[in-house]
Amino acid sequence: MEITAQWIGLWEGGELSDEVLAERVGELVASRDGARGFFVVALAGDSALLDRLPEPLAQSLLLAGEGVVDLTVRNLAMSTAMAVQHGRQGDEQQQGRSERVQRRCAELLQWLDPTLVGKRLEVLLEATAGSGEDVSFLKRWGYDQEQTEAIAAAIRALGRGD
Repeated sequence: MEITAQWIGLWEGGELSDEVLAERVGELVASRDGARGFFVVALAGDSALLDRLPEPLAQSLLLAGEGVVDLTVRNLAMSTAMAVQHGRQGDEQQQGRSERVQRRCAELLQWLDPTLVGKRLEVLLEATAGSGEDVSFLKRWGYDQEQTEAIAAAIRALGRGD
C-alpha cells in the first residue's frame, strides 16, 4: 500500500508518466495481495487517479484479467453496502466516501473485459437473490436485505442482470 501511495503521489506531481505508472501497477496487480493493496489506496484514497483513469493504466488493469475484475466487483458490493450502513447512522461523510468508492468501481468495470465483468456480476447478482457462489461472501460481511438490494440495484445500474 505504501508503494502504491508513493507512485500515485509521484504521478500526481508529474514526476511519473502515465505509462510508467501503468507498467508498475500492472506488475503490482499481477498478484492478489498486490492488487488488494493497490485498490485499497486507489479506490478509497483522495487521489483523483481513478476519477480520471489514464488510458495506459486502464490497459494494464484490463490485461490483469479476472483477478482485477473480481476485486473490483467485490469492492462495488462492499462500498454499496457500507454506503447504506453509513446512511442509516447519519454519517454523511463516510457515506460520501463509500459512494465515491462505489462510483469508482462502477466506472472501472466499464474499462475491464466485458465478458469477465458480465460473468462476475451475474454471480454476485445471483447471490443477492440467495443462491450461488457469492452467498458466503455476502453472509461473511453480514449484509442485510436492504444492503443486498442496494448491491443488486448497483449491478442493474451497470446494465447487468436485467
